[in-house]
Amino acid sequence: VAPATANLLAKLANGIADDFLSTLYISTTAPVLVAPAMNVEMWAHPATQENVQRLKGRGVEFVDPGEGYLACRTVGAGRLAEPVEIVGRAWNLLNSERHGSTNKKQDLKGEVVLITAGPTYEAIDPVRGITNRSSGRMGYAIARAALDRGATVKLVSGPVSIDPPAGADLIRVRSAAEMYEAVMASLDSATIVIMAAAVADYRPAHIADQKIKKGSDRLVLDLERTEDILAAVGKRKGSRVLVGFAAETQSVVENGRKKLSEKGADLIVANDVSSKDSGFDVETNRVTLISARETTEMPLLTKLEAAEKILDAAAVLRHAVPDHATG
Repeated sequence: VAPATANLLAKLANGIADDFLSTLYISTTAPVLVAPAMNVEMWAHPATQENVQRLKGRGVEFVDPGEGYLACRTVGAGRLAEPVEIVGRAWNLLNSERHGSTNKKQDLKGEVVLITAGPTYEAIDPVRGITNRSSGRMGYAIARAALDRGATVKLVSGPVSIDPPAGADLIRVRSAAEMYEAVMASLDSATIVIMAAAVADYRPAHIADQKIKKGSDRLVLDLERTEDILAAVGKRKGSRVLVGFAAETQSVVENGRKKLSEKGADLIVANDVSSKDSGFDVETNRVTLISARETTEMPLLTKLEAAEKILDAAAVLRHAVPDHATG
């Protein structure tokens, strides 16, 4: 049901069947997925939240609203979730029903999942900078899926234009240095670390105080290496599960395996970002999961579906740790 208004939630929670939709709900035995959308104050109202909890107690699944600018010209939680997220959740719900699987969504309960997402921006001057095409959708999808499976989620995000999933502890950063500091400050409490951000490898060695004016035909930038966040976490990971990403344009699996060993990761998610239907700027992804034991190529999936596969693999690795100590 999308969008689901506060009025509709109240009807469903209280068994009122006075129109087609509410009558269908009270008479169906099919799984029900609800995507609320309303004013921020309506969503936060105790009556609405009580209705939500009542419906959840009856087994109704929710795609929580996102945060952002609303039609009523206020800012906050209440925006309808992205269509791709709603469809992905519905697909996963139908698949679990079809295959008779148990509720996997709570297999990460008690885990603290630290996720990085989006690009970084390395300033050249107050106007210009170096960045990349990462939209943050993959990292945000992992955050949403981890929340649905019971995890506490810390999301360190570079500059993106999409809304964070409700319930995530969002830490906004801009540069690679800021992301490094945020990750290291959040590492101690994390049990699973998933580095989905596309972090700049280089930044200007010197940032101009004023806008650089057009002058000669050529302008040379002196670049220096940024902090290698994945390698730094790998050195301190203890018994945490560490998942890295390898965005490649050639030799995808070979480069992914190399990164696995060099960075001290437990799992590398490799993908060909030059492909038109996966990687940046699209809602789908085709990933290869690389661990020390196996390499698994996935078909083309929505990013939410890919997120579930990544978390499946991370959960297996996490549960294989004898004492779950983070070290």
